[in-house]
Amino acid sequence: MRHIDDRERRARLATRHGLVGGLPDVESATRAMTVLHATEAATVHLALWARVPGVSVGDVEQALYDDRSVVKQLAMRRTLFVLPRDLLPATWGSAAARVAVQQRKQVARWVTEAGIADDPGPWIDAVAGDVLDVLADGVARTTKELRALVPALEGRVTIGTRATRWSAEVPVGAWVMTMLGAEGRVVRGANAGHWRLNKPSWVRTDRWLGGPPEPWPEDAGYAELVRRWLATFGPGTETDIVWWLGATKGAVRRALADVGAVEVGLDGGGSGWVLPDDVDEAPEAEPWAALLPTLDPTVMGWKERSFYLDADDTPYLFDRNGNAGNTAWWDGRVVGCWVQDDDAVVRLVLRHEVGSEAQAALEGEADRLTRWLDGVRITNVYASPQMKGARLT
Repeated sequence: MRHIDDRERRARLATRHGLVGGLPDVESATRAMTVLHATEAATVHLALWARVPGVSVGDVEQALYDDRSVVKQLAMRRTLFVLPRDLLPATWGSAAARVAVQQRKQVARWVTEAGIADDPGPWIDAVAGDVLDVLADGVARTTKELRALVPALEGRVTIGTRATRWSAEVPVGAWVMTMLGAEGRVVRGANAGHWRLNKPSWVRTDRWLGGPPEPWPEDAGYAELVRRWLATFGPGTETDIVWWLGATKGAVRRALADVGAVEVGLDGGGSGWVLPDDVDEAPEAEPWAALLPTLDPTVMGWKERSFYLDADDTPYLFDRNGNAGNTAWWDGRVVGCWVQDDDAVVRLVLRHEVGSEAQAALEGEADRLTRWLDGVRITNVYASPQMKGARLT
């Protein structure tokens, strides 16, 4: 069994993730990463800034909303991603379908508890049909606009536990649209707000992409997702893949067998998996610096992160659910984070002494990002403890 040590794993991610040498365009970078996280809207643009030299906000918007070469889709772990368009059918039939079942059950429970319908199944089907009829003209509409046209979407449900600060009474419409998105029947069209904010409009999938969605069979879908994950993140452990995919061990093991994955040894005595044509040793990468955004796909690619992250740093850079804030990287390891001050200037907050070469390279990246943002300040829902603790003037 071939052994792939931590040094080689870091070299692999440097080149494959476009953090050394860069990638030519939005679609290429998205494909190289398998998917981009989009829970925070700004992550998409900032992840591409880090990988595509010279990319602009306009380039990202064109790929998403004009060319539609990449598309937003709720999928693994009930997370919103940007996918290459050709990966959608595999995702609709596997990871997204799993989430869609969960979402439909959740909507049904809320509808029943709110007294909107005693038998939620027919109610959901009827409302979904009304929404799809309204969207048959191909016009993108926000959830608020759809609520005005489909009154049933205004029904109020209670989210969270009553009598706590996490409880809220909200229209059911947003959750119905999330369910339809997971099912692949609608997609997120052009954003109705600033690029750094999630304010989606909704369009029927067949109008946005041309033709009705045709999900792949479940096993084939999972195999394709695992194949692409291994090309981006391999070697990775079974634990990594189960976590990233939000699937069962059984589904992951079938997918690994279907793609002919090869087992390799890892530092620490464990084992991981690579594609059968990816066993050869990867070349070393020159030292490199990168500033990556909250929930960046590189940072979120693995559950077991010791090859690029010191265990003592985890509580500062990740929340309790494993969500990463902004990170600063030097030569394949996370060395701290970055934040913006009140003037929208990017500042480094490092947890390690990195030496003069690394300090200069990271400060150069901070200056470059400050110029690119041009005064735009990013607000992060998933700010890490280190980001929250930074006090800059």
